[in-house]
Amino acid sequence: MKPKFYPWLMLFSRITLFFLVQAFFALLFFIIGKTPAWENSANWWPLTVAMANLICLFLLIAVFRVEGGNYWHLFRIERQHIWGDLLALLVLTILAAPLTFLPNVLLAQSLWGNSAAVGELFYRPLPYWGVYLAILTFPILQGLTETPTYFGYVMPRFEAQGMNKWLAISIPSLVLGLQHIAMPFLFDGRFIVWRGLMFIPFAFLIGFTFHWRPRLLPYFVVIHILMNMSTIIAFLSVAY
Repeated sequence: MKPKFYPWLMLFSRITLFFLVQAFFALLFFIIGKTPAWENSANWWPLTVAMANLICLFLLIAVFRVEGGNYWHLFRIERQHIWGDLLALLVLTILAAPLTFLPNVLLAQSLWGNSAAVGELFYRPLPYWGVYLAILTFPILQGLTETPTYFGYVMPRFEAQGMNKWLAISIPSLVLGLQHIAMPFLFDGRFIVWRGLMFIPFAFLIGFTFHWRPRLLPYFVVIHILMNMSTIIAFLSVAY
């Protein structure tokens, strides 16, 4: 495969991996007779996503290496800009808070008539050891791969290949938002709509932010890891 196709490969790599790893878990549950197999695989989505992210991390390292670059250089901090970057990060965090919370709640209210109703579909029961393993793996791997894939790798290469700036920002932002339909994937139309749309405004915000100031990426990764940590810790409330 020619390097010019790598950005397109990485653009769709994550959602594809999420589907494939969950399908693999479903196959295992089917083989051992634990049914419904797909529902059981969905219960384990924090770990299936973590496994997919691990594969994605290796892919990112590989494509950077093929191009003569180094994936880990994405996380270099430019010390001469540190205070200005921290101020910009604070503004981004303030703007991001309502864009992550309100679509979540408003969509759930619109689709189910009760914003709390979706909780049972999203926070699914896992054994305590599974939740603890997810706490150790999911936040870090999600932080190291999600925004680095879409905005540290794909977006700048789209632009370098001559794509219109607005498309170069919008395509990765849109796919970042839509990838959540596979975290987990359920055969439930309302859940698919909720997961697919809830992060679209936030995705575009960070897409335009990283295009404006790409050196914010390492700072945001830390915040992203902490956000994901709080999400996974909430699974302890339904653990057994």
